[in-house]
Amino acid sequence: MSETRTYSSDVAFTPAVKAIQARKGSREAYAKVEQRGGWHTEIDDNLAAFLAEVNSLYFATANADGQPYIQHRGGPKGFIKILDRHTLAFADYSGNRQYITQGNLSENPKANIFLMDYVHRRRVKIWGEARVVDDDPALLTSLMPQGYKARPEQVILFRIAAWDTNCPQHIPQKFDAADVAAALGTRDARIAELEAELAALKGQPHSE
Repeated sequence: MSETRTYSSDVAFTPAVKAIQARKGSREAYAKVEQRGGWHTEIDDNLAAFLAEVNSLYFATANADGQPYIQHRGGPKGFIKILDRHTLAFADYSGNRQYITQGNLSENPKANIFLMDYVHRRRVKIWGEARVVDDDPALLTSLMPQGYKARPEQVILFRIAAWDTNCPQHIPQKFDAADVAAALGTRDARIAELEAELAALKGQPHSE
């Protein structure tokens, strides 16, 4: 990263942010986090396990004027790949061809990945810098999920500056349709099994 920071969380906690924290009474608590080492700057086993289960992300960028934009990207679980302890990558599929994210990154590489796990009510925020790679077909092929029906167009490479987790407060619990369908299928199969057993028992002669 081009900027020098005292703490990893300074990527988000600017002087203006810290001033508001001080005014509203949370600066002391966050200063203690800083003194303990601050936010994570490398991908550890916990984040790797989380990424392996993620099938959706929100990707935030801003243009040269600071106008923000958030794009949703999804795929099968594990579509976000880990290239090394500081770098994430994913295949960027062809969509509506507005190219707002790509345009923003050409002017301003700073970006944020926001990950939600509604089932377990967890969220992860990742700050860093990103760039588009559209001239490396071998890399694109290696990042494309096997059997996934989408047309890959380019690669997003994301270099991590810091990441942090949030508490589950106010996160609604939601379940993927495929997981709900599987659970209902298991339930229905068990009901059918029990009904068959009950019918068999009813058909047996009564003992005197």
